[in-house]
Order: sequence, then C-alpha cells, then structure tokens
Amino acid sequence: MSGTGVFAAAMVGIIAGWIADHVLDRRHSLFIKLLVGVVGAFIGAFTATRIDLPIDGLVGEFTVSIVGAVLFLALLGLIRRPA
Repeated sequence: MSGTGVFAAAMVGIIAGWIADHVLDRRHSLFIKLLVGVVGAFIGAFTATRIDLPIDGLVGEFTVSIVGAVLFLALLGLIRRPA
C-alpha cells in the first residue's frame, strides 16, 4: 500500500469513527476515533462480504465503515457497561 493509500485509509477511519462517536453520543479522543473507525471498517467489510452486499465506490466504503464503527462502539458499550 502506498503512502497515499495509508493516509486515505486513516482519513476514512477518522471520519467513520467521528460519525460513530456522535451517533452513539460518546466523546473519545481523535486517536480512539481513528481506532474505532479502522476496526469498524474491517468489521463492516467482513460483514458485507459475508452477506454478499456489493460495496461500490467511496460512498459505499464510507457507509460500510460507518456502520461497522457504530456496531463496534455499541458492542464495546455493552461489554464495558458500568456496574
């Protein structure tokens, strides 16, 4: 992967993590948003390929990344729920 590809993946991760953070009304740091977005992108892409959902273009990648990031944050919220 070229340097531009890594930068683009990081930007998609930050944006997806930022949107997921606001959808679930969380306030995390930029680094955590990046991690959530990247992990969410992997979760979303894995899920989309398993259910044979075609992902076309940048809008499709963003959508899958955002949905995956929201799912990841929701699962983390269930696991880390305060007692």
